Amino acid sequence: MTASEIISFEPATGAEYWRRPVGDVDAEVAIARQHWVEWASQPVTVRMEALRRFVNVVRSRAEELADCIARETGKPLWEARTESEAVMNKVEISISAYLERTSQRRLDGNMGARMAVRHKPHGVLAVLGPYNFPAHLPNGHIVPALIAGNAIVFKPSEKTPATGALLVECYHAAGIPEGVVRLLVGGPDEGRALAGHPDIDGLLFTGSARTGVALNRQYADTPGKILALEMGGNNPLIVWDAADIPAAAALVVQSAFLSAGQRCTAARRLIVQDGAHEPLIAAVKGLADRLIVGEPHATPAPYMGPVIDNGVADQLQESFLDLMMKGGQPIKQLDRLIADKPFLSPAIIDTTRVAERPDVELFGPILQVIRVADFDEALIEANNTRYGLAASLIGGAPELYDRFWANIRAGVVNWNRPTNGAPSNAPFGGVGLSGNHRPSAFYAADYCAYPVVSTEEDQARAVIGVGLRDVAQS
Repeated sequence: MTASEIISFEPATGAEYWRRPVGDVDAEVAIARQHWVEWASQPVTVRMEALRRFVNVVRSRAEELADCIARETGKPLWEARTESEAVMNKVEISISAYLERTSQRRLDGNMGARMAVRHKPHGVLAVLGPYNFPAHLPNGHIVPALIAGNAIVFKPSEKTPATGALLVECYHAAGIPEGVVRLLVGGPDEGRALAGHPDIDGLLFTGSARTGVALNRQYADTPGKILALEMGGNNPLIVWDAADIPAAAALVVQSAFLSAGQRCTAARRLIVQDGAHEPLIAAVKGLADRLIVGEPHATPAPYMGPVIDNGVADQLQESFLDLMMKGGQPIKQLDRLIADKPFLSPAIIDTTRVAERPDVELFGPILQVIRVADFDEALIEANNTRYGLAASLIGGAPELYDRFWANIRAGVVNWNRPTNGAPSNAPFGGVGLSGNHRPSAFYAADYCAYPVVSTEEDQARAVIGVGLRDVAQS
């Protein structure tokens, strides 16, 4: 990567995949600013039909998009195909959400006046995308924002720019004006410049809590701009009185190791009852030992690909070693499977005796096991985090789940389901360091337009009945 170019490399092979010159932030924002009013003035049905054409374009290029995602992220091709499908599914879900959550309403006002509630777009919105779902997650911001009538300047992650570029090509091929969806190729410097640009009306962000907190501080002086933060999690998974140990183990493995642990909803902490945990841990380790780690197009298909790059792999290995140095007991080691490539084995470590467990999001295939004496302690441990994205309980009776649901602090709370895999037809977001109360998915419509209330009459009628001097006294 140079100052003038962004170069994307395939994590699985190290080969160069894509390169393009760094874009001009001012120019891209200016183009979007120039075109957004015309787009916003179109009837919403016209905008919706344009997005439905986008679905047809993506469908015609679905395998190309999946291959691009797989090569650029390293995730298995089967998983990349599910992401391509999610991009298409997002449109009808977003149309339904717009009609439900930002619909026009007519109400009765005083003295026969009419009252109307309508919604307006913000204007030009910046979208900063992550590398783990480089098509689906930014698309989850862009589609509802376009339906609402906004123009977009989209900067994909510098680690997955080719996927972002292909996504923008699909918008344009569907007839969405090029001036309305702009691609900004760049690195962190361009991201900061875009986020702080005076001519954007808001920022829709998916990424790390560290960056999100910095953005929150930056936007403190601009309350007129919308800021939607979708950040990560140090997500707890409690297994308690599980009747089916193999099923519980499968849910644990899915929660912790899908996408090589590179999901914001991945389980980071497995909380179990001390003394009754051995069968579950043995089953989880046995299943993790069988997981195939390989390149995206391998046969048989791998469960996990590499993490995004060697730098991330190095950091994860250092974090695992740090947990060991603090008293963690490895159950399954984190191994570097190929010396110069970011392929990591799924890892499990018992951190019960670690006095000060780091409250961080280890964005990779590392699962910490924490043993507790009773369910009260399990709840305390589950909430022992500044994050609050996803949490799950496996096992127990309905009364136990009711207790779990009432006491856990998270935006996604599941029972006998993995922590990840949240549906797009429901709100998605967290509390604490996981978000700023701007849930996405079905609720993205809420931050893509703002409500306007109007009281209306066909003819002006008004008198002032009190507080006036008598005409004869004037």
